[in-house]
Amino acid sequence: MRALVIDDSRTMRRIVRATLAAFGYEVHEAEHGQAALDLLEGGLEVDLACVDWNMPVLDGLQFVTRVRANPLWRAVTLVMVTTESEHSQIVRALAAGAHEYVIKPFTADALREKLELLGLVPEPVAAGGLA
Repeated sequence: MRALVIDDSRTMRRIVRATLAAFGYEVHEAEHGQAALDLLEGGLEVDLACVDWNMPVLDGLQFVTRVRANPLWRAVTLVMVTTESEHSQIVRALAAGAHEYVIKPFTADALREKLELLGLVPEPVAAGGLA
């Protein structure tokens, strides 16, 4: 499975990337929404996008709206990973087309739980290989 982490903070991208990689994802990164759209328009196919809200150039809500407007990207699951914690912001993101919402700071377990709800945690490989 492939994921795209979109956040203007290099540190946050690294944290989310490491968490998703530990879940078995191949992870790509973008520093803002427009850079992420450029990757998708260039042919990058992802199953999941973890999107920050507050970013320069194109913010997370604008990114979600643009992705949802393109039928080619309908299958991409969008999870907001942001410090925006007001109920009205969560409602706006979900109404725009985000599937889930994770508030920073978060734990790996919290992100895993959200992805499990969405059916997006790859099955762990059994130790010792095939039985």
